[in-house]
Amino acid sequence: MSEAKVVKTVNAPAAAVWAHLSNFAGIKVGGPVESVSYEGEGVGMVRTIGMGGGLVIERLDVHDTEARTFTYSIINDDCPLPFSDYSATVSIADNGDGTSTVDWTGTFEPRGVPEADAINVATGIYAGGIKGAQIALE
Repeated sequence: MSEAKVVKTVNAPAAAVWAHLSNFAGIKVGGPVESVSYEGEGVGMVRTIGMGGGLVIERLDVHDTEARTFTYSIINDDCPLPFSDYSATVSIADNGDGTSTVDWTGTFEPRGVPEADAINVATGIYAGGIKGAQIALE
């Protein structure tokens, strides 16, 4: 099992970062995201993201507001990303000074590419998500 991890400080309170990143229905069309749809609400909800000529189907597995952590997994084997058995957890900590720390960690089996390439894809996604939160909350 491979692991990808990005830990970054965001110049915004943890509650605001949590509200932004934990919104599992918050992905919008743009950039590599060609389409997006949602089914259900809360834990167990599924989002389908069209990208790269294929679909990435993700399920929300854990959503703990008090601990500010959520976990999701990719549930389709034919997704265009180079992962199988993928799961990721996002945790947000309050730094006590108006900033917060985001820890986004994924585990997976690389699929179709060398491990380093799969890790680079995952860390790029995580860093982009965190940067998007920072920009949205400025």
